[in-house]
Amino acid sequence: MSKEFQVGDRVRIIELPRYVKTAEPMPMLRPPNVIYLGEEGVIMDRRPGGYWGIRFAQGAFLIDSQYIEKIED
Repeated sequence: MSKEFQVGDRVRIIELPRYVKTAEPMPMLRPPNVIYLGEEGVIMDRRPGGYWGIRFAQGAFLIDSQYIEKIED
C-alpha cells in the first residue's frame, strides 16, 4: 500500500527498516540505528519505487512509505 505525502510534510517513523539508504547522489546503505522509532522528519522529495527523501536530525535518508506516517497538525 503506497501512502501519499507532499513535499514539506512532517512524518514519523512507525517501523524501522532492516537498513536505510542515504539520500545522496551516490546512496550508501546504513544500519537502521542511524534513525530511531518515532523519530520525526520532513519530506524533501519523492523517489521511484515508493521511496521518500526525508531529512532527519542525523541526515537525509530514503525511506519506503510503509515505514512512515504523516504527523497531523
